[in-house]
Amino acid sequence: MRVISPRDRTEDAVGYLTAATGVTNLVVLAGAARDPQGDLILFDVAREAANHVIDHLKELRVHEDGSIAGEHVDLSLSHAAERAEEEAPGDSDDAVIWEELAQRVADDCKVTWAFLAFMAIAVQIAAIGVVVNSPILIVGAMVLGPEFGAIAAICFGLLTGHPPVILRALRTLAVGFAAAIAITLVCALVSRPLGWLDAGMLNTGHEEVQFIVKPDRWSFIVALLAGIAGVLSITAGKSSSLVGVFISVTTVPAAGYAALGIALGQWSEVGGSVAQLAVNIAGMIIAGTLTLYAQRFLWARFGRRAPAALRRTLTAPPGSPRGAGRLHGRMDEP
Repeated sequence: MRVISPRDRTEDAVGYLTAATGVTNLVVLAGAARDPQGDLILFDVAREAANHVIDHLKELRVHEDGSIAGEHVDLSLSHAAERAEEEAPGDSDDAVIWEELAQRVADDCKVTWAFLAFMAIAVQIAAIGVVVNSPILIVGAMVLGPEFGAIAAICFGLLTGHPPVILRALRTLAVGFAAAIAITLVCALVSRPLGWLDAGMLNTGHEEVQFIVKPDRWSFIVALLAGIAGVLSITAGKSSSLVGVFISVTTVPAAGYAALGIALGQWSEVGGSVAQLAVNIAGMIIAGTLTLYAQRFLWARFGRRAPAALRRTLTAPPGSPRGAGRLHGRMDEP
């Protein structure tokens, strides 16, 4: 973390950081900061202790006249850093840095040209995948879909009781899907006179993609699981890039199918696609919000009580001395 502290608050900040659990590699450069003016404080902090440190620095109002910034350390070879992580309560993979999450969802619920471009491209690829009956193209569309950031913002807004965040995220989803469907519709309408599309294309030979327009109990269950996986992917210390594929399986293909249905006049298919999209977004919001509630409750109840001796036993590689170094957290990770 990098902190620019007003000089009248540096002593209190450094005093706290010196004694704080999970903090190490503390460096203080008096008068080094110019804009804003103040003292520069650099230190490492275990992920599971970061919330307490950030909260205390905010209580000192360091961020009002200075700044607080953080980034993830990819490589740290240090006995002191390993000891700090062992002393910190809980496990880094389970810790949610709430200020980081708040900033992320605030960025993800903005309507930007990049967001609209990714949405339009993803929905068009999904529509082409439906036309040629290609699950591979549909999976490719899932990879590009950027919509879960706005869904996560809604979940966070519900967790914190912040209606403006919810409204901004809902607007982002509405604008994103409306723009993507409109662009795909225009492309489909242009393709009809060229003979690339006809009204019968959605009626036969699409058994592998029919799940897109048939909302049922399994669709809702998949949406719930996608919501849980999505929230865990953006809050946990680790996540897989493949999580995005799983999340978008419930949204982007349905939007592409709806655009095709409108272009070909298949209104029953349009209704099914829109219903599928609404059911899945609702399921992800419900599951995502409950997951955030569970993370906050479980960490407050159990995460800060993990015995240090137990953590050392679990994190030390078999047959090697404790404290030999640290690479991305635990040394025994593959």
